[in-house]
Order: sequence, then structure tokens, then C-alpha cells
Amino acid sequence: MLFANIIGQHPLKQRLLQTIVENRVSHAQLFLGPEGSGKLALAIAYAQFLSCENRKEYDSCGTCPSCLKYEKLIHPDLHFVYPVSTTKSITKDPISSDFAEEWRNAILEDPYIGLPYWYERIGIENKQGAINRRESYEIIRILNLKTFESEYKVMIIWMPEKMNQVAANKLLKILEEPPPNTLFLLVSEGTERLLPTILSRTQITKVPKVDHQSMFNGLTKNYTATEEEVSSIIRLANGNYFVAKNLMKEKEDEHSHFEKFTSMMRLNYGRKIPEIIEWVDDLALLGREKQKQFLLYAIRLIRENFMMNVMSEKDKEIIFLSDEEMNFSKKFFPYIKEENVPQIVDELNLAHANISANANSKIVLLDLCLKIMRLIKM
Repeated sequence: MLFANIIGQHPLKQRLLQTIVENRVSHAQLFLGPEGSGKLALAIAYAQFLSCENRKEYDSCGTCPSCLKYEKLIHPDLHFVYPVSTTKSITKDPISSDFAEEWRNAILEDPYIGLPYWYERIGIENKQGAINRRESYEIIRILNLKTFESEYKVMIIWMPEKMNQVAANKLLKILEEPPPNTLFLLVSEGTERLLPTILSRTQITKVPKVDHQSMFNGLTKNYTATEEEVSSIIRLANGNYFVAKNLMKEKEDEHSHFEKFTSMMRLNYGRKIPEIIEWVDDLALLGREKQKQFLLYAIRLIRENFMMNVMSEKDKEIIFLSDEEMNFSKKFFPYIKEENVPQIVDELNLAHANISANANSKIVLLDLCLKIMRLIKM
């Protein structure tokens, strides 16, 4: 993880770099900030810079053997601890290493993740994750080993507030008398559930929310949207870059769904069979989850167009369509009426159910189009 890849937080990055350059590395540090602020990414970038074999002035080199391993989160002197719980396959005393592959993949995809997403990722969304007693023994075991390649052995503990009392007390002991060249980086969203004695033994680095301009620059660089759309999403995200990125993805998906929907309906209305087959082939390439999302989007648009058809002009203010959806629907809504809307929605729901049941998506989607072709002209 390079500092350059972290959104905003420029003064904080500079302070962190200075502690290493000036050899003022505290053995126990707490990165404290709200979800989506980039605190975990900062901790990883800090550890990578510390271990880099060819440091640049403002960042790791990104090319030395140490950096290459850090970029994949497979450096032998980098260790992670995070909240976990039992699952169908892990039924007793789970620890972080039981979920190492899931963790690595999740962080490589998005280092701004929050607890709910992590719990969903490992299938424990209905449980409370924890850092337990067995984990504390594993921490001690790992840290008592010699370093393999770097000067420092780094232990990043994500959400230390999820430690139970026994684990917290065990951690306190090793914080008081750490093995040589050991660096603890605790990454937390709140100090209320941390032992005061642990807090007193860490150097606290407060990580603020991502500022508006940095978030704007990051989103416009990585996603396609108007300035107005990006600004609206930034207001909703309230400094949480993880939320902002997910909102942008939803916006991009929605635009893609809209284009597919309008193309589908125009081709069906025109009874253009060869073009419909091409449309089906293109959608089939996207995978089942994308196909299901499109069908749900289509159901929403059909319902909104039906509402436009049956509502009086003064009541149409409760219709929820974007500007581009509204421009299309002004011409499309007369074709969605009482005579065909139940059947169209039923066919879309049936297609969604069949794709969920692993039916052949090309057959399902072509059958859907042929049926809508008939229904739309009722």
C-alpha cells in the first residue's frame, strides 16, 4: 500500500513519514478514526514504508522485494488480527489466521472496508465478531519469533475494541514488554471499549474524515459521473470513502442498467430478433449477479412507468425517476398499462427466479424478451 494511493490525509501522511525518517517510531501506535477515513490503509502504508529497502522522499519505492510482498499482503513480517466468529466450517475458537485468505482478498479489493462488510464477507453478518483469548496466545507466539526479512515485525490489530477482557489483558502485558523490533499498529473506530491501560501505552494518531476536495478528486478520477452527481454522493457519504465508492458503483450500475433497459424495450417494440439475440448474448456475459440486478432495476422502471400512466399530473411528484429515466419514460409510459403490467412484472420476476436457480441465462433472457415483445403491444 503506497501513501500515494490513499485519498487525502496529506498532513497526516507527512507526519507519519517524518516519524520514520527521524527515527521516532513508537512501538505501539493507535490509528483512531471513523469508518471510511483510510486509517487501515494508512497503517499498512506506514508499515510498508518502514520496511521498504529503497525509500523515496514521500513514499515507499513500490518495487523492492519488501514492497512487492506488502502490495500483496504476503510479507512474512506483516501480521494481522481482526474480529472473527464461528461459521458453518469453523465451529470452535476461530482466530484470524482461519480467515487469512478472505481478509487478504477483502483488503486488496478495498482497504476502506468497515465491520459490517467484513462480517458479510465471511458469512457472520448475524453475529458479533470478536478477538478472543486464543487469538491473544497466537499474537504472543508470533511476536516471539524472529523477524524473517525486515528489521521490524509488524502486528496490525484491526478493531481492537472487539477484544474480550482476557485478550485485552494479554495484549497489555506484551505492550508493556514487547519483543525487540516489534511494531504494534492498532486501528480503531472508538476508544470506549479499549482498556485505559492499553490507551496509555499507545501513541494515538487521529485520522479525520476524508475531506470534500480529496474525495471529489478521487471519485472523479476513478468513476464516470457529473460533478453534480459526485457532489451529491460526497454529501451522502459524509467523509466515508468506502460509502462514497459504493454509491458511485451503484450510480454507474444504474446508468448501465438504464441503457440496457431502453435498448431491450426498443428492440422488443421493433421486433428486431437478430438484435435481441445480440442483446441477450451481451447481458449473459455479465454473470448472474449483474443479470439479477438488471432484472430488479427493470421491475422498478416498469412500476414507475405504470404509475405515470395511471396517476394524475399533480400526483406525479411522488414518482422516483432520474432525469434520464424521466426523459425516456415520457414516451415509454403509455405502453405500460393495466392490461399488461401484471404479466410483464411476473415475467421479470420469473426470469430473476430462474437465473437465481442457475438456469441457462441465455435461454431465460431470450424467452423473457420474446414474451415482452408480445406484451408491450397489448
